[in-house]
Amino acid sequence: MKKIQVFIVDDSAVVRQVLQTALTQDPDIAVLATAHDPIFAWDRMQRQWPDVVILDIEMPRMDGVTFLRKIMAEHPLPVIICSSLAESGAQITLDALSAGAVQIIQKPHSGLRDFLQNDAPEIIQAVKAAARANLRNIRPAALMGIAPAAVVTPALLLQKSTEKVIAIGTSTGGTQALEVLLRALPVTVPGVVIVQHMPEKFTAAFAERLNTVSALEVCEARDGDRVLSGRALIAPGGKHMRLIRSGAQFAVQVFDGPLVKHHRPSVDVLFRSVAQMAGRNAWGVIMTGMGDDGAQGLNEMHNMGAHTIAQDEASCVVFGMPKEAIRLGGVDEIISLQSIAMHLPRFIPEEKKLAQ
Repeated sequence: MKKIQVFIVDDSAVVRQVLQTALTQDPDIAVLATAHDPIFAWDRMQRQWPDVVILDIEMPRMDGVTFLRKIMAEHPLPVIICSSLAESGAQITLDALSAGAVQIIQKPHSGLRDFLQNDAPEIIQAVKAAARANLRNIRPAALMGIAPAAVVTPALLLQKSTEKVIAIGTSTGGTQALEVLLRALPVTVPGVVIVQHMPEKFTAAFAERLNTVSALEVCEARDGDRVLSGRALIAPGGKHMRLIRSGAQFAVQVFDGPLVKHHRPSVDVLFRSVAQMAGRNAWGVIMTGMGDDGAQGLNEMHNMGAHTIAQDEASCVVFGMPKEAIRLGGVDEIISLQSIAMHLPRFIPEEKKLAQ
């Protein structure tokens, strides 16, 4: 079986060395080459194209995001961003995701050698997921053929408690998929709760970005936030989120806890709570991502009468999470990302459809 060929581009010799050592622990991975800057890397890549690129952002002569755009425009490849800018520059890493990066690995400002060694399994899994990524589906929402929903001013929002809820779980490739989906949803859809696997400090900036392109109010969830029609709440990185009920009203609880399926936030934590709190008054959607987080939770939602949807393989960047949910038998519909965007408005209550 052919090994996954990885090209490492980072101006730190220590990072290049330790990443190479960490990756070559796995018999399925080989480091094709390393480079200290993008211009040298581009010249070297043209002799032999790698399967996956690991790319820093802050580098001499050309920054990583500019280089990423060049790669995606001229010879698309799966790119993993390995950056220490999560705290000081989350926006630039979100720019990288928008430009086509498959995944972000947060690099600390100190203790790099220990971090890269201790987190070798996570980095190896990221490389394997990137190697399987469907690059045709890593495109900005504006190019995906879905028109944005009409923007409704805040004064027109129906700020009432909702008896229905839409729960969405996604991981690798999900930043682009969520932009496509939320751009297309009208403000009259039931409240939306989302788990996207992202590191701490990224989700607030990600929510702000989605808020600018969607008719919905999109925000990073805070403990006790109400689930309202026209609002989408994204679980904060590093915290779990679950649905709770206070009388007839839904809200979210944001809390610390152990990793579930290697993740915090975990899709399973959210979906299981939705199964218990909302039952048949919920729709569950599992989308592109590596692993099986959310598969069991979606099955529980299905068993409690919720309508459940899995993104199909053709439109996924990585068909891991939906595949596992389908395997467990808890999926009612297997449809494309574009079809999900068209299906969710079916869940709008009749009285709100009449008010449109």
